[in-house]
Amino acid sequence: MTQISVGENEGIESALRRFKREVSKAGIFSDIKKHRHFETPLQKDKRKAKEVARSKRYRKRSRLQ
Repeated sequence: MTQISVGENEGIESALRRFKREVSKAGIFSDIKKHRHFETPLQKDKRKAKEVARSKRYRKRSRLQ
């Protein structure tokens, strides 16, 4: 759980900005997007295979340049 403490002289805008930064560092938004819809095991395997293929393609391209 992400938590911040607001200082006495700190404005709400700066505290909100710090909170958003901490939430993005913790990866909460990506986790919410991932769990927004149910994913069957078959869909999960396909997605992971696609990610692996994409990363291999990028590594191959970077070696050629």
